[in-house]
Amino acid sequence: MINNTPSLDLVEFIETQILPKYAEFDRAHNMEHVTRVIRSSLDLVKVTGADINMVYTIAAYHDLGMCGHRADHHIRGGKILEKDARLKKWFSPEQIKIMKEAVEDHRASASRAPRSIYGKIVAEADRDIDVEVVIRRTIQFGLANYPELDKDGHWKRFLEHMQNKYSKEGYVRLWIPGSPNGKKLSELQNMIEQPVKLHEAFDKIFEEEISNA
Repeated sequence: MINNTPSLDLVEFIETQILPKYAEFDRAHNMEHVTRVIRSSLDLVKVTGADINMVYTIAAYHDLGMCGHRADHHIRGGKILEKDARLKKWFSPEQIKIMKEAVEDHRASASRAPRSIYGKIVAEADRDIDVEVVIRRTIQFGLANYPELDKDGHWKRFLEHMQNKYSKEGYVRLWIPGSPNGKKLSELQNMIEQPVKLHEAFDKIFEEEISNA
């Protein structure tokens, strides 16, 4: 029988000691994002039968490497999880190794498939493929990391990112057959193939983000 909820003491530890760290990151990798990844990861437990405590912890730690450069945040995040001795209260050394590798494997641009079902779960959950969410997070990341760009510069960066990552020729990969992301990715790809419609969505959300900055 699959356990439907993580251990209460683990949840208390994660919510008080780990999740608050996301307040230090940019708006594309903040508490709202990690909460969505946790929720999506837990949903995937139901279709994979994976250990819910491991899945919950991986999702909570997956972007802690954003305390440094984004390019290697997945490697840094894996090391942060591996070196956190507090996790020994709940997990064996082998489980911690699997969780470390899962955090390392979650990045969308990885050249190979995740090494375990746990890596596939967090990678799938991290895709966060909802048309508005993807557009908003991409804009948020651009505003936080390229403040020197004007609106047209942000649009060009945004369009290049969308085409490189999410188009039919993009590098994003889905790892869990039958997950909700498949349909959502098709919707996003259809919008990318309609640049006028995509630009309209960009304009609307860009103005909202500027107003809320």
